[in-house]
Amino acid sequence: MLSELPQRSDREPVVGSGMGGDETTAIDAAAERVILARFEGLDGLTIVSEEVGVIGDGPTHVVIIGFFALSIAVASGPTMGDVDFGFVHDFGTEEEWTATRGEGARLDGRLLESQLPKEQIEILAFEATRTASVAEKAAAVVDLAYRLRIMGSLALSLCHLAAGRIDAVCSLKPARAVDIAAAQLLVLERGLAIDLPDAAPFAAAPLDVEGRSRVVAAGTPEVCRRLAHALSA
Repeated sequence: MLSELPQRSDREPVVGSGMGGDETTAIDAAAERVILARFEGLDGLTIVSEEVGVIGDGPTHVVIIGFFALSIAVASGPTMGDVDFGFVHDFGTEEEWTATRGEGARLDGRLLESQLPKEQIEILAFEATRTASVAEKAAAVVDLAYRLRIMGSLALSLCHLAAGRIDAVCSLKPARAVDIAAAQLLVLERGLAIDLPDAAPFAAAPLDVEGRSRVVAAGTPEVCRRLAHALSA
């Protein structure tokens, strides 16, 4: 779909509103249409997707968000704790991130097992951002983090955390399951911490398109708590 809509002017027109509440751009709609077509004819699925919401009522949940990164989570039930497999594809670098419950997290097929995030945050990723939100919250983390990054994808930020490329991640508005369902499994498979401080417990979060809480993730639960506290101050 990127080749069929090559220019920014082709991709950016707003063509509707997604079930998650965000505007649906032309590239959002086109990417999701292609992804959903791959699942046609498969039985026993409940598909949770950013633009169209929930389709079907099968026992296996498939959670999808597309463009910039393609994120697909497969779960044996309706909550975050039921996610058994996560897949994230970065359309920029062409890196592919995967995690299978109990079998670790991988980048391009290679097990992630070396570098971990630092407990003293050097690089913090802000996501789900608007200019006013960044201006408001940046001051709150001055004493907590040395550098800020805004990658534009919560899923990719969590993958980079799992690889130890950054030290913490937070969203500045409530995160949805479609944004984090796949990547959170990479975080957990690396033994790192992730939380929804406004809607705990994390594992009970429904796999749907409603934003209930900001997400914080870091190397340890203590760093997550410090980050959540700073953002709430």
